[in-house]
Order: sequence, then C-alpha cells, then structure tokens
Amino acid sequence: MGRVNRLWYVFGALLMLAGLLHLGVFVMDGGPWEGPVSWRKPFTFGVSFGLSILTLTWVSQFVRLRARHLWVGAFAAASTLEVALITLQAWRGVPSHFNMETAVDTAIARALAAGGGVLVAIAIVMTVAAFRGDPELAPSMRLAVRAGFATLLAAMVFGAIMIARGVIEVVTGNQQLAYTVATTLKPAYAVFMHGVLLLPALAWLLARALPSEDLRLRLARLATWTYIAFATAVSALALAGVTLVSPSTASMLCAGAISGLGIAALALGRSKRWPSRRSPTLR
Repeated sequence: MGRVNRLWYVFGALLMLAGLLHLGVFVMDGGPWEGPVSWRKPFTFGVSFGLSILTLTWVSQFVRLRARHLWVGAFAAASTLEVALITLQAWRGVPSHFNMETAVDTAIARALAAGGGVLVAIAIVMTVAAFRGDPELAPSMRLAVRAGFATLLAAMVFGAIMIARGVIEVVTGNQQLAYTVATTLKPAYAVFMHGVLLLPALAWLLARALPSEDLRLRLARLATWTYIAFATAVSALALAGVTLVSPSTASMLCAGAISGLGIAALALGRSKRWPSRRSPTLR
C-alpha cells in the first residue's frame, strides 16, 4: 500500500469516526432522528462519505487512470468538505441543504451543491476509465469493477436529481417542500451507492475461494445482474413515489444478498478443498 493511499485511507477512517461520534452525541442529546435538522445527518454523512473514500481508494487501484491519486484526493477533499459543512450546520441547529435563510446559510448550501457536482464529475471520469479496461485484470474482477463504477455513477446522478428538485422548490418559494421532494429518491441513491464496494469485494473473495475463472465469472455475472435488477426496481418505485423499503433496508438487502453469495462460494471452495490462490491480477 502506497504512502498516498494510506493518506486517503486515514481521511476515510477519520470521517467514519466523526460520524460515529455524532451517533454518541445523538444518544446523549436526543432530539429528532428524521428531518432536516438532526444529529442523524452528521452521523450518516460521516460514515457514508468515509466509507466511500475507503472504497474508492481501494477499487481505483483496479482502474488504469492517469494521476489516479489526484482524482482520489479530489474525491476525498470534496467528501470532507461536504461532511464538515453538514456537521457545522447540525451544530448551529439549522438545515444544511436548501437553506437560504441567511447569507452564511446560502453560501454553505451552494458550497454543498458545488461539492456534489465535483463528486459527480469524478465518478464520471473513473467510470469511463473503468470501461476502458485493464488487460491485467481477471474477467470476473473487470466485470465487477465496471459494474461497481456504473452503479456509483447512477447513485451520483440520483443525488444530483435530488439536489436539483430541492433547489427548484426553494427558488419557487417552497423551502419546506424541498426537503420532502428531495428525500423521495433516497432509496434509489442508497441502493446504487454500495455496488462499487460490494461487487469488487465479491470478485476479490471469489478469486481466493474458487480456482476456476469461468465459475468466478458466472457468479460475478449473477451477482451483478441481481444487484442491478433489485436497484432498478427500487429506483423505479422511488421515481413513482412508492417507497416499499427505507434506504438503509434497501442497502442492507443488497449487501446481504451479495455477502451471502460470497460466503457460499467460500464455503464451497473450502468443502472441495480447493487451494486458495492469490490472483496475479489483484494488486
């Protein structure tokens, strides 16, 4: 692991720690869990963005991209800014997104929107790089990386739509409605967000559990299409205004299904006493 990679891992770990600390603040201070002003926001954003930095630092190693460390660094910086501003507003006791009440609140809301734009741009660059391919990668890992970045880009697009819909409501004078309108797409955003970690992690695990690349590729395809089908269904329902599961439940179902497939493959490999192999394509 390079020195620069370790730096981004530290960034991710610190954001996750900051999020967990605010969970402790919520337990001690109380207050609402839902709504635009709550300790839930610094907690969930800290953990989510921290995990995203850790994920992107690891998965980007499987992508051929010039100045990769700079792109990951830009993602880490934008994520840190988002969490810092959201945390600041939580401690001030005011909404972070769509809040145009004062000059300071307006500047923070615009900075959050700009940071989101940077994250979308970086996701586009890395997704394009992933689809260019790396001939050194095993086909199963190549598929997982491409699908993972595609789902990350989809999540970013849904996030941008949420922000845009909220801003439209604010401009038209419906600031309170902005929070309701923006949150309707949360399940779609949440369910697509985790593919960039879960699918490559499954491919990594399969490489150590199964000696047959053909079998690994078939399982990776099964996991990919299952994930995409579930995420698409959740997103279609969210766009129609129907929420069958909460964002956290949708994420847990995806994670559980893919984790179960990986554990089953690992158990199968051990039961057949296949030797664990370190794939030369994983670096």
